[in-house]
Amino acid sequence: MKAFLDDRQWHHDPKHFMANGKVYPSPEEPRRIEVLKAAAEDAGCAFEAPRDAGLGPIAALHSPEYLTFLRNIYTRWQRIPDAGPEVIPNIHPANRSDGYPKSAIGQAGYHQADTACPIAEHTFEAAYWSAQSAIAGADLIAGGAGAAYALSRPPGHHAFGDLAGGFCFLNNAGIAAERLRAAGLRPAILDVDVHHGNGTQGIFYGRDDVLTVSLHADPARFYPFFWGHVQERGEGRGTGCNLNLPLPRGTDDVAYLAALEIALERVGSFGTEVLVVALGLDASIDDPFKGFAVTQDGFARIGAAIAKAGLPTLFVQEGGYLSPSLGANLTRTLTGFQGG
Repeated sequence: MKAFLDDRQWHHDPKHFMANGKVYPSPEEPRRIEVLKAAAEDAGCAFEAPRDAGLGPIAALHSPEYLTFLRNIYTRWQRIPDAGPEVIPNIHPANRSDGYPKSAIGQAGYHQADTACPIAEHTFEAAYWSAQSAIAGADLIAGGAGAAYALSRPPGHHAFGDLAGGFCFLNNAGIAAERLRAAGLRPAILDVDVHHGNGTQGIFYGRDDVLTVSLHADPARFYPFFWGHVQERGEGRGTGCNLNLPLPRGTDDVAYLAALEIALERVGSFGTEVLVVALGLDASIDDPFKGFAVTQDGFARIGAAIAKAGLPTLFVQEGGYLSPSLGANLTRTLTGFQGG
């Protein structure tokens, strides 16, 4: 299986993460790349750097206003007297229709949903190449490959069209799906991260040409809280093209795989021609977020179940944080898929 990664993805090194009123080191640290790359290679992946497909595939989903913000906000932030080393919002609009300020502080609040997506000097560069890795994978699949893996880091599924959040800046899986749709294919996005892919849902919520399906911890008491509930089915032309499968905290292999069967049935009902898997590995029993209790054997079975769908498949890396089993979980998923 071919895989894609650009070394510039290492350059984003966030320091700030707030939980329960306390500040911690960010769990979305660069060393994830080292662990995930080695694990993918153990599964037989051969890595190459993506070519630069330009801003067009990214701008197909993200507004020019938002991309201008991401490119320039760090430089603008440094002009603020006594500014901190990272762009972190401290005020937010009540609605997306509220006024758009000129202030860097105000724009940070408008374009950053939370304090888990700090922007530093190299954040946009790393996010850009993370997206390019996903685009390269999509192009490979569109060219006839049966499978590919994009080590997209920073991740992307919490990023809306004009809003960063939850470690995410550009919606890599969504960008890949749109690239595949533009190539004449009918894509579905299957999100198996323990957190709901709220940005992905938001981008495609009114559309009927990309199916979005997410298995995740019940957001009634888990991030991202405000999205990911059962009643969110899409709107307008997109009604019925979004499926959320929230599961209880502590969900194990058996219950997870039962939900995955429902998800894959919906993928089949969409007439899907190509599958983008938003591959979060944080459903692991060992993950520091402690949402689910999926084992290494469970990840192998997830990979095998996805393979049985019989679709060209692009795996785009999402969450999964440093733990003793992080690498093994990726290896088992990819080998399970290839064996399935």
